Amino acid sequence: MDAAELCWTPATELVGLIRARKLSPVELTQAVLARLARLNPALNAFCTVTADLALAEARDAELAVMQGAPLGPLHGLPYSIKDLNLTKGIRTMSGSHIFATRVPDVDPPFVRRLREAGGIMLGKTTSPEFGWKGIGDSPLTGITRNPWNPATTTGGSSAGAGAAAAAGLGPLHQGSDGAGSIRIPSGFCGIYGLKPSFGRVPTWPVSNTDYSSHVGPMTRTVADAALMLSVMAGPDEWDRTSLEAPPEDYVGRLDAGIEGLRVAWSPDLGGLRVDPEVAALAREAARAFEGLGCAVEEVQPGFADSQELIRLLWSTHEAGNYAQYLPAWRARMDPGLVACIEDGLRVGVVEYIEARGRKLAYWDSVRPLFERYDLLLTPTLSVAAFPVGRLNPEHWPQHVWDWLPWASFSYPFNFTGQPAATVPAGFTPAGLPVGLQIVGRRFADLTVLQASAAFEKARPWAARRPKLD
Repeated sequence: MDAAELCWTPATELVGLIRARKLSPVELTQAVLARLARLNPALNAFCTVTADLALAEARDAELAVMQGAPLGPLHGLPYSIKDLNLTKGIRTMSGSHIFATRVPDVDPPFVRRLREAGGIMLGKTTSPEFGWKGIGDSPLTGITRNPWNPATTTGGSSAGAGAAAAAGLGPLHQGSDGAGSIRIPSGFCGIYGLKPSFGRVPTWPVSNTDYSSHVGPMTRTVADAALMLSVMAGPDEWDRTSLEAPPEDYVGRLDAGIEGLRVAWSPDLGGLRVDPEVAALAREAARAFEGLGCAVEEVQPGFADSQELIRLLWSTHEAGNYAQYLPAWRARMDPGLVACIEDGLRVGVVEYIEARGRKLAYWDSVRPLFERYDLLLTPTLSVAAFPVGRLNPEHWPQHVWDWLPWASFSYPFNFTGQPAATVPAGFTPAGLPVGLQIVGRRFADLTVLQASAAFEKARPWAARRPKLD
């Protein structure tokens, strides 16, 4: 297999080749690093590349194979970590001038697990400043571009992870999702992204966003995501919000099928605006579930209104976390983030507590649907990727900081903590990817993975690649 094909080969195949001594971890790592060096200047998927560390880890991995040592489930496989998440001994900037030189001395639990499973760290992927918005640019690390059309956004905030997976810059990428930040770039970049149940993947420090932030895999195939999640998931004492239950057998039970499941399809969640070409592709993709043996029914869910609520909570959380930096750093921060923080500072404590109560009660409007249905399908996003440099598409309402309306399918399931994935559903006439969102019942991560795998088998997507070489 030549170097180019190695970069597109799924992790589940690579790990078998390495174990069989048909592929050297060094050869694989060199191939990915060479591709990264060639493409990253144009895409800006990685803000920090740890080439020397990766090659050293690859040599150690190769030696372990040759000596017959015990091998972890990710032995010799390259992976990346989002720049928002701490990494021991590796610069973690959070896309901000404020932390441009920060080098942590600790790994969060999921990073530690990826290392211990034998993965090869490639570096850190780009994010907007503190992950505050759903597009991919930062005042420190610049604009991240979509491999399908570099004039368009990757989405965010896991912008670099989305671009890296779509461009063949390694098979395994970690993202985080507080209002759609795994699903938005996965949808825009035509890859698979899974936001697991809240607490499924433990992290540290625990995000101060009121139980909304999830960590999960971003990959080109569902099986790769299942493999990565099986390593990252499970309780950890560092994170008291982590779920007590150990992960299910995501890899072994992935292909069990979904025949007989009751599936709801909602084209607009009861009134959200959706661009017609996106709506048509998502509807067609949802029909595939009928062929998979599911009973599919179109629904109008009747969820409580969440748009005013997310705007208030988003701005107050940004203010609570980052207003402290305004006196010294305002001029070097993202102006949209500054405006968001300033709006949050205008919210009184009583108004915030009332809003938090509405968020806690939001589940009561969502729960009845999932008492009737095993899965909910929706478009992942209301739009396809739009030009870089914009916070909102030109044909949508403009705002100094509010990007949330075109991502209104995603954040409700951060409120509820449910698992939600995006699968590639097709391409617009302009050649831009569109995603279908698959939402599961509380804690039903395995069901979402199985549904994703069944859809992937019926409508495979990984063979279609952006024209970059």
